[in-house]
Amino acid sequence: MTEMIHREYPVQVGDPVLPRWWRTIDRWTMSCILILFGIGLLLGLAASPPLAARNGLDPFHYVIRQAVFGGLALSVMLVISMLPPRLIRRFGVLGFFVAICAIALLPFFGTDYGKGAVRWFSLGFGSIQPSEFLKPGLIVLTAWFMSASQEIGGPPGRLYSFIIVAFVTLLLALQPDFGQAVLVLFSWGVIYFVAGAPVMLILLLGGLVVLTGTVAYSNSEHFARRIDGFLSPEVDPTTQLGYATNAIREGGFFGVGVGEGQVKWSLPDAHTDFIVAVAAEEYGLVCVFIIIALFAVIVIRSLYRLTKERDPFVRLAGVGLAASFGIQAMINIGVAVRLLPAKGMTLPFVSYGGSSLIAGGIALGMLLALTRSRPQGEIADVLKRWGR
Repeated sequence: MTEMIHREYPVQVGDPVLPRWWRTIDRWTMSCILILFGIGLLLGLAASPPLAARNGLDPFHYVIRQAVFGGLALSVMLVISMLPPRLIRRFGVLGFFVAICAIALLPFFGTDYGKGAVRWFSLGFGSIQPSEFLKPGLIVLTAWFMSASQEIGGPPGRLYSFIIVAFVTLLLALQPDFGQAVLVLFSWGVIYFVAGAPVMLILLLGGLVVLTGTVAYSNSEHFARRIDGFLSPEVDPTTQLGYATNAIREGGFFGVGVGEGQVKWSLPDAHTDFIVAVAAEEYGLVCVFIIIALFAVIVIRSLYRLTKERDPFVRLAGVGLAASFGIQAMINIGVAVRLLPAKGMTLPFVSYGGSSLIAGGIALGMLLALTRSRPQGEIADVLKRWGR
């Protein structure tokens, strides 16, 4: 016997792809993603002209590029969302190995663009950041290993996944890119927790993270400077955090008005890492609350649909992708409002950035594919199969 989850219309074998996709996709999540992208373009119109003027470019140069990259990201997202879980797994594993090879080559062929961290490949007409494409592939790979370990006679997938994540974290820390390293560890920890990790082991891993942070603070001037700036009771008004804090204060609840904000002329990363400061100053906290609500809907809707999923791989990979998407948004917004130490991390589908947009399209396409409604066996049949 089979049943349909998520209360969608029945799917008939042989249905055309597009009608079947439309009936089974989570339209609330997809709508929120499209709204986020629209807000990103709106904020780009406000935040990017000063940067274009400093670089001697057309005022809307970066907005046009964001629209192009965003259109490509949405196209990739829609195509991937039509794939079955089996192809999502293959695509994710292949993408992981391509990305990890690219990251390994960064010390030899990468560039830092004067930011003190070698994270990009310069392509002349643009750049690419491999770590952005690594995250969805790593989540799919670790979910595959952990789901395989739940099978009778399966491999020690949890151990394998830990070894892989430890290796990836080391590569990211050497760039240095501690923010992406923390994001990778958090996503893996969520997958491990959902897969049934003992609480004591989770606490032990948390202790290791704290120990690693302490070592990094003692040995990395770059890391220590950011932590000290965060812990300082006074904010230097000439730093990015100082400009962002003042902009949020000036914006109030309804903002100073469209085009009237001043922070975009002072912040070099106003169109990327501190896009929330521009939103708060010109459109007020109302706009920030709307952005937060859209991210919350995407994450909560995805997690809710995954609670009804009976395939371990789909459930674990989906939870990891949703957690990664949500925590990246939390880090970006938390830095802007000074709840977290300064960290260069974009706001998914809102900030400017080709690598971020396209990698986000890949990750959200996977999430939409894994949360689609699909026929599944009765739970009794599934338990029977596991008991054989």
